[in-house]
Amino acid sequence: MGKFTRAFWLQVGLITLAAVLGVFLAKLMIEERLVKNAILEEDDYFWKYYFGDDEFNLPDTKNLTGYFDPNLLPPIIQDELPSEPGFYEFSDLSNRLVLHISSQQQEALYLVYYRGQVDALVLYYGLFPLLVVLTILYLTLWLAYRYSRRAISPLTRLANHINEIDLGEKDLSLTLEDPGFHGNDEIQILAGALSRLGERLNAFITRERNFTRNASHEFRTPLTVINIAADMMLIENRLSQKSRTSLLKIKRAVYDMEGLTEVFLMLAREDTESMAQHEVDVNQVVRDQIERSEILKQGKDVEIHLDEQSQLKLWASETVVAVLIGNLIRNAILYTEQGEVHIDIEDRQLTIVDSSPGIPQSSIERIFEPFHRAADDNESGFGIGLTIVKSLCDRFHWDIEVSSKRGQGTSFRLKFNQH
Repeated sequence: MGKFTRAFWLQVGLITLAAVLGVFLAKLMIEERLVKNAILEEDDYFWKYYFGDDEFNLPDTKNLTGYFDPNLLPPIIQDELPSEPGFYEFSDLSNRLVLHISSQQQEALYLVYYRGQVDALVLYYGLFPLLVVLTILYLTLWLAYRYSRRAISPLTRLANHINEIDLGEKDLSLTLEDPGFHGNDEIQILAGALSRLGERLNAFITRERNFTRNASHEFRTPLTVINIAADMMLIENRLSQKSRTSLLKIKRAVYDMEGLTEVFLMLAREDTESMAQHEVDVNQVVRDQIERSEILKQGKDVEIHLDEQSQLKLWASETVVAVLIGNLIRNAILYTEQGEVHIDIEDRQLTIVDSSPGIPQSSIERIFEPFHRAADDNESGFGIGLTIVKSLCDRFHWDIEVSSKRGQGTSFRLKFNQH
């Protein structure tokens, strides 16, 4: 409705401005053209007949008076009487006068025009019609505005109904109890279509919720079985180094799949604000994730250094923070074959710097895209870890910065903004 209201008042203002300017220009035209032309015509007419008839009377009407003797002029003119021919204007509290001076054959003619009557006529014949026209225009605009509001109000109410749907509820169908929908065939058709769409969305979201709930259980069970079986096989002393390496790869994959399953189920939720949130000790989360990532260091010469410069605590979901930090730590270890991974905890931010070969400048802007890899990237992984990190940061309004140089490693900086 705001746009219609602003448009209405804008039209009112423009019409008023145009009307006032029109009257003002008309007033100037009357004063500058008609009045002065009338005085000049009177001046020419008088001189034309005066020299042929000495008894020809000076102009003397209600608004125009002629004088030969300057001592007979009104006092406001006598006080500042010009000496040169031409038009002059004088005014006091009671009069507005136009003086025209002309001379022929050593005689000077003073024509005094009283503008008060003309100004009154301009106001009467200009202002009164203006008020009538403006009243008609304003009334027309008001009726059009009211009609537009009535025409668009069902759409606004329909939009409000849609905005009020709670995606956390089980029933997402659109109820059309507003009587305004039934008096307009077009609105009723649109509302009916949206209601049917709501029913289809309701069925789709119900299936999606059932799937995520079942997937959460069904995925974790076989992953746990695989993980336990791999642990039991690793106990065997008779395993060859090749078999042990394969089992370690299986455990890494299980570890990754557990994290991916958890984060996918989390990102599938629309109501992240309803997730359990409490004060999270980020330092402890980092230590836990380092411990969980130890398995990824098997067969690599990689050292992890933790520098806790600050005790960082957040009001958030511990699961979200763990998945976010875990993905970054795992990513740093996976891409570092030999060297160090430095993790610095500072006030409101976390920095992870690795000794990986680095990321080409052409790929830095695309590293958060799903499955994107540099042309010479042969490392393991699913290609979506950083995409998950970026999705979680966007969802919870945290900032992430990345910098990298070939041969000098990669740095990720997380800034936890509290909202």
